This record gives sequence, structure tokens and C-alpha cells, in this order.
Amino acid sequence: MATPAATPHEFVIRTEDLWKVYAMGAEQVSALRGVNLNIRRNEYVAIMGPSGSGKSTLMNLIGCLDTPTRGQYWLNGQSVGELSDDELAYIRNKEIGFVFQTFNLLPRATAQHNVELPLIYAGVPSAERTERALEALRKVDLVDRRQHKPNELSGGQRQRVAIARALVNHPSLILADEPTGNLDSTTSKEIMGVFDRLWEQGNVIVLVTHEHDIAEYAHRVIHIRDGQIAEDRVTARAAVRT
Repeated sequence: MATPAATPHEFVIRTEDLWKVYAMGAEQVSALRGVNLNIRRNEYVAIMGPSGSGKSTLMNLIGCLDTPTRGQYWLNGQSVGELSDDELAYIRNKEIGFVFQTFNLLPRATAQHNVELPLIYAGVPSAERTERALEALRKVDLVDRRQHKPNELSGGQRQRVAIARALVNHPSLILADEPTGNLDSTTSKEIMGVFDRLWEQGNVIVLVTHEHDIAEYAHRVIHIRDGQIAEDRVTARAAVRT
């Protein structure tokens, strides 16, 4: 008996025939070519690929930072292509927690204030902002550094502040772009340990990386090549975690 087809509502992320085409002068360059991708709730997925493979383009589309040339993308069952610019901005702030390689922290703001930023944009009252920022900092074991500015923190601590900021709105998806790219190997392991704990707490994590050892922390590794999914495999660690 055939298994019934899943609906978009069963996934946090679902793409169908996703294309992104750029005009380079008179030439049309296809960065993504018909990508079909499903990511369920509480999955931990790494996306890999060489430079120019399309993995960054896919990340930008998943993160609602760009729009596809054609195809469909559903986030939590909602068709992203049907949203207005204001609705997309709301989705980026509320539904997606971004973690970047360069941390993207305000240099003159404390760790706590940096974490509060998405809540400020969302109009959350001051007392609630403080409570939720401290809750997020506790999740990354950094509440004791809440009054420190970025230049008073190590690289690993700065990335943990960035992760706390990503968590503060209780997003549907944590999207991490090369989160260990600026860190040494020891600190990288510490940061990946934080992602492990977040996954265990029920978060959906999509990790974009070019480092094979970092990708192996995930449950699934998706390899992008020439704008298409070349491989989608389960990692060795997935069997241990399930």
C-alpha cells in the first residue's frame, strides 16, 4: 500500500521545484535548479557544497532573505511566495533565528542588549525583554556575562550571544551560516555542543557549513552541487541520538 503524500503542514521547511536565476549581463545563471527539500520538526540538518554550488542561495531563500525565481517554499505550512514585504520582515524576526559566521553584534551594546534586539523590533515591553533575554542567555551558559560588550568576550562567547539572540523569539527554525568559521577547533566543539543541546530541547536546526566534521554533528547532511541536491544522507551520529 502506498504511503500517503505528506502535506506542507507536516514540515517546518518544504520546497517544491525551487529555482533561482540571476541575470549576469546577457547571460542567465541558475544558482538553484529545481530543489525539492523537506525538513520536519526537530530535525538537525547540515547543508554542504563547494563555492558556487548554490548552498548560500538556498540558505537565503529558506531564511526569507531572498525570493525564488520560480517554485514554491512553505515555512510552517505557510506559502512564503504569497507574503508581503512586511509579512516577510515579521517572519524573519519571529520565525527564524539567524546565526552568522561574523556574529553581527552591536559593538557598543552589552550582551543582554544584543540579545534583546529582535524583541525591541517586535515591540515587546522592557520588563518582558529583560526576562526573555536572560532566559536565552541561560540556555547558552552566558548569563554571568550579560553586561559585557563584545570586545570583552572571547570569540566563542560572542557566538553564544549570537545564538541567544537567535533563540529569544522562540523561532520555528534556527538557521546557522558557517557558525564556527571564525573559531578555533576547541571553541568550535563548544559551540556545536550548544547546538546539540538546542536540538535536544526541540529546536529545528539548519546548519550551512563547508567543514565535514562540523556537518557530522547533524542528523542529515544535504550536499548541493550545481544548484541541485546531489546527496541527502543520514549521519552516523543520528543513530546514536535517536
